[in-house]
Amino acid sequence: MPAIADRNSSSFKEIVAAIKSDKSGDIAGSNGCCIPQKRRLRSDAAAARESPVSTPMKLKSPRRRLNSSPNSPANGIKEDFSEKPVKKNWNPRDVEHMRAVKEALHVSTAPSTIVCREDEQKRVLEFCKACIEQEKAGSLYACGCPGTGKSLSMDKVKQQVIDWATKQEDLQPLEVLALNCTSLANTSEIFSKILGKHQPRKKTMGSTSPLQHLQKLYSNNQARAGSKMMLIIADELDYLITKDRAVLHDLFMLTTFPFSRCILIGIANSIDLADRFLPRLQSLNCKPMVVTFRAYSKDQILSILQERLLVLPYIVFQQQALELCARKVAAASGDMRKALCVCRSAMEILEAELRESASNLSLASVEEFISQQTAPALEIFQSEENNTVRIDHMALALSKTFRSPIVDTIQSLPQHQQIILCSAVKFFRGGKKDSTVGELNKSYIDISWKGINYLT
Repeated sequence: MPAIADRNSSSFKEIVAAIKSDKSGDIAGSNGCCIPQKRRLRSDAAAARESPVSTPMKLKSPRRRLNSSPNSPANGIKEDFSEKPVKKNWNPRDVEHMRAVKEALHVSTAPSTIVCREDEQKRVLEFCKACIEQEKAGSLYACGCPGTGKSLSMDKVKQQVIDWATKQEDLQPLEVLALNCTSLANTSEIFSKILGKHQPRKKTMGSTSPLQHLQKLYSNNQARAGSKMMLIIADELDYLITKDRAVLHDLFMLTTFPFSRCILIGIANSIDLADRFLPRLQSLNCKPMVVTFRAYSKDQILSILQERLLVLPYIVFQQQALELCARKVAAASGDMRKALCVCRSAMEILEAELRESASNLSLASVEEFISQQTAPALEIFQSEENNTVRIDHMALALSKTFRSPIVDTIQSLPQHQQIILCSAVKFFRGGKKDSTVGELNKSYIDISWKGINYLT
């Protein structure tokens, strides 16, 4: 029976030291004895005989090889500083934070990029480029419900057209006239504005009106040689609607004169106006291009809100709150200005809530809390406090925005007065134009008995 080496013997210690110094295989001690190897598979043994090259040393993984320097962290993982910093929650008690958020959500603040209106902008831009390159007059009618991005898109297109025209060496400089029709003293003043842009130093004399001057100017071939192409953007075109629509007719007809140099873009909220007014122009050989701005959908409203809030370095709204706002506004009107108004109202609700909670907190409790807490604990408490606009704030803001005063008045009436209103509505929905008090009383009694029978 073979003898077992003692742990304290020199041969046993040499064997252990040899195992620790070489983990890969055959290890020989100083006395010439070999350490028994582990049993190998036949396939491994055959591969070792066939290959004259010894087995290469096992390489380290790329990450461990990269971080194997003495200065690398102890866990062997290299820190990555290329990631974007995570946004923190905002502090509504900070005046600067509140001012920045209100400015980002204000209707008058133009965002850096206008999303969800790329197709409409492209159509208008291509139309303007074609008219300028061909030196040909043209007209375009942009219509849509309020808050669908018409004016904002036209401002963007106007700047794009100006930038493009300045880079064209073979084209004359472009004249631009952008005006809001609500600022005009009367509907005919728009012709004075256009004539003043063509002839800034010349005043109209005699009984000739500015419209007649423009018609004469666009009918003269000599005036065409020295004149520039003019881009006219008339916003709020609905204010030029008269009983006979003569002003709108004369304005669009200016683009049909043989030597006209104006490109007219009219922006209006009325979609029905295009259906009633444009066929009349088309019969007179004036065919304006029509670009319709549809109401924003839920996804579009959510995308625009997120784009506006992207400039802020902190989180202001919960994602669920923004989605609720987008759904409700899209279902009601699709008005983006209404969505911005709702978001600002939700912020004010949160601000009032925090102000009320701070006023209810007594001074004694504050001093006791401060005396018991250390500075690190206070920092943890402030960081964990959730000051974002929640879904309940947004729901309250939506109810205030879309609340109807008529519905509130009806709901505040006593029950029997509401039944009388229902009786009257039942009569008038049936086609009757008038009714007597007796008939209304009879209907009131019938509805009351039906309600009693239903309850019993």
